[in-house]
Amino acid sequence: MASLTSAPGLTTNEAPFIEQVRHEGQLYIHQPYELYSEENHEAWRRLYSRMKPRWERYANEHFLRGIDSLCLEAERVPRLEDVNRFLDPLTGFKAKAVSGYVPSFLFFDCLRNREFPTTITIRRSDRLDYLPEPDIFHDIAGHVPMHTDKAFADTLVRFGECAHTAAEIVSAIPDEPERLVRLTSIMKAMARFFWFTVEFGLMRSREGGLRVYGSGLLSSYGEIAHAIESPEVQRHPIQLEWVVNQAFEIDHYQPLLFIVDSFDHLFYLVGRLEDMMKKGKLNNVAPCEPSVNETDLRSFLRAAA
Repeated sequence: MASLTSAPGLTTNEAPFIEQVRHEGQLYIHQPYELYSEENHEAWRRLYSRMKPRWERYANEHFLRGIDSLCLEAERVPRLEDVNRFLDPLTGFKAKAVSGYVPSFLFFDCLRNREFPTTITIRRSDRLDYLPEPDIFHDIAGHVPMHTDKAFADTLVRFGECAHTAAEIVSAIPDEPERLVRLTSIMKAMARFFWFTVEFGLMRSREGGLRVYGSGLLSSYGEIAHAIESPEVQRHPIQLEWVVNQAFEIDHYQPLLFIVDSFDHLFYLVGRLEDMMKKGKLNNVAPCEPSVNETDLRSFLRAAA
């Protein structure tokens, strides 16, 4: 009997298909489902089975309803067309297969159009805790169940609209160095807001406790429990002025998390973020992490042209 590790299939950082489409310059692709190896399906099965009891204990109610609504397979990597068949009628969102990193403006523009860029590769079955970049488990089991909730879906769309507002603002700045400085600051603020909400956000439950809604937590076996239970984690009611100036690092458990009251609250905060942007209050946020790379900058500048 052949070893599960004998075929690369669509394993993260080991997939010939992804190398080929990237070489051809394709960003938006199809999901070649027939290429998934048995190791790929085994990785999904193990990830899903060990996360399920943690979701039941720590995840917010909207996520749990979303998991049920999507009818995700527990044993095999899901087909995106099946995911979309359940998702689209609920909120109009669709998972959209991509070959890898999506430049910042294009990512937010997808959200504005109710499309979620979705990685199709999956981590190795013997490295379930090692995630050098997002994979299909993070995207489909972590992010997409939240997209079944109307209030959360509308918040993502609103956030996508903020990216267009940012592009419009910088397009009106004639001086190129000033345009780059201001855009870099705005992008840092947007990235921090997204990180501390959509990726690593906490929410109050009806019972008064805390539950996870951030997808980076919902797809991490260790960190989902750490976020709720560890005495080392600082948990604070979200303050927008703090969040947009707060640095973060991606290579360890998060020591600082913010709490929203509801998705209506989150939608309101996105509106405030855009208002701050229009009033110039994001032009000089703290210049620490995250860094803004040239690819992301160019994506906004092309939209502004």
